[in-house]
Amino acid sequence: MIERVRAILVTPADTMLLIKRVRPGIPPYWVFPGGGVEPTDETLEAALHREIHEELAGRAKVVKPFHVIERDDEREHFYLTTIEDWSFDDRNGPEFSEAGRGEYYLDEVPLTIEAIDDLNLKPDEAAAVLRDAIVKNEVSAKLG
Repeated sequence: MIERVRAILVTPADTMLLIKRVRPGIPPYWVFPGGGVEPTDETLEAALHREIHEELAGRAKVVKPFHVIERDDEREHFYLTTIEDWSFDDRNGPEFSEAGRGEYYLDEVPLTIEAIDDLNLKPDEAAAVLRDAIVKNEVSAKLG
């Protein structure tokens, strides 16, 4: 089973950080920062911290597990996190230098239903769960 980790990164301004993907031949879409768990990662949370460091040169605080999506041979773990400092210019993940991967942009998006509805946020299931959590005011309550 392939394990992946993703962060719902909430900033002090109550926005979230998303990565906009632009690839030839398909409409732009947004994803939560994160990626594959590597054999050297001691835990899922360690993998999440490594991915955030690679993709955003940032350090996040994991608040709690948020949602898990399972499909075929893949499991994707989403975590509700907070982040105060980041630098997309200092990212160092291997995907950013691979030819043919398309372009990556960092977007700071309001943590609102309207903002989520305006984006092509992937995966759809995670976007729907986040939307429901915002409607029920569960995100703000869990951030404390």
